[in-house]
Amino acid sequence: MEDKLTYFKNLLSIRSELESYDKIHEEIKKAVAFKGTNLFVLIFAIIVASVGLNMNSTAVIIGAMLISPLMGPINGIGYSLATYNFTLLKVSIRNLSLAVFASLMASAVYFYLTPVNEAHSELLARISPTIYDVIIALFGGFAGILALSSKLKGNVIPGVAIATALMPPICTAGYGLGTFQFNFFFGALYLFAINAVFIALATLIVCQYLKFPIRSDIPAEKKKSLNRYISIIILITIVPSVYLGYKLVKKEEFSMNAKSFLKDVSIVDGNYLMKSHLDEDSFSIELMFAGYGITPDTKTQIKKLAAMHDLDTSKISINQGFNTAELQENTQKFLSEREVLENKLNTTVYALQQAEKKIDSLSNISTFGEKILAEAKVLYPSIEMCVYSEGYVYGAPKDTTSTDTSMVKVPMVVLYSNGTLK
Repeated sequence: MEDKLTYFKNLLSIRSELESYDKIHEEIKKAVAFKGTNLFVLIFAIIVASVGLNMNSTAVIIGAMLISPLMGPINGIGYSLATYNFTLLKVSIRNLSLAVFASLMASAVYFYLTPVNEAHSELLARISPTIYDVIIALFGGFAGILALSSKLKGNVIPGVAIATALMPPICTAGYGLGTFQFNFFFGALYLFAINAVFIALATLIVCQYLKFPIRSDIPAEKKKSLNRYISIIILITIVPSVYLGYKLVKKEEFSMNAKSFLKDVSIVDGNYLMKSHLDEDSFSIELMFAGYGITPDTKTQIKKLAAMHDLDTSKISINQGFNTAELQENTQKFLSEREVLENKLNTTVYALQQAEKKIDSLSNISTFGEKILAEAKVLYPSIEMCVYSEGYVYGAPKDTTSTDTSMVKVPMVVLYSNGTLK
């Protein structure tokens, strides 16, 4: 049993692979320096990352994170706090501030000048940090300082640079400045602050665990004061991320429940779900149905299904699209109106035809006298003129064929002859 414990103790031990404290100190001190080559490499890396964010290219962003020297001052802050090296702490804070300022200016200028400044998913992902970003930064920081302190560094440090993603938040903050969208600026800057604080905290914890030597004499009271300030900074940084993480979890829960609910209400009482909209910020759902009509009973049924999926029924809006029953009723009404109009049209056409016949008969009256004269002259050459007209005889007898017994329409012919007619 004791042999097994010794085996596991040796398996988990990292002190055997630890570099000398002086060598670690020199490496951290060297990485903290921010001038000349380091400064230009940072600016170039910022431009590369900004292009990657601008074009929504994950590969380009990863490349920029690999060449970024931003980890140096952050590790320097954690290391100097653990060893109470206040000289190095001041240099680390100053150089980190310089690096942040240079990064913000470079990315802001790029996004101000670029013609393409649409916020793609890579940019949007950096404005809402949560507790998960805290966990990533903390454990990424653990891996980074352990790799820096070990003789077997391998490729851990570049991996930490990618995992903790220090570059994209700074570039996103620069995007907010360059495009005057300050929600991007503050959200991304908060994410960078989370990464920086918890990487530094991880460095501090590991350095204290590995018992790095104290680099200055410090009274116990000052140690307590320093630890108090560190705790306050950590608390201020972590509390908003916990709240945002809680909101993220609630949004994910709402999204999952809502999707399951939408499947259950895809068809309800002869109505099918035509359109739906989920608002994850207000946890509300808008539904648009089409079919045979949404009745109060149908709405009650939909609300019950929502409650079964742990959704707030007061935030579910149910709307009716086109109604099949109303459509059929309107179609029948249209057909009935069409028949009435067709009958009216036929009556009007018949009246017009009758009117045309009457007009034709009236227009022919003028030729009747001419025809009578022509025929009469054949039989009676002495006839010279003819008068033809139509008149009405009033007070006609009852046996007349006219439907109106008060008057009868009769033709009148007057012939003029220059001699006696036989």
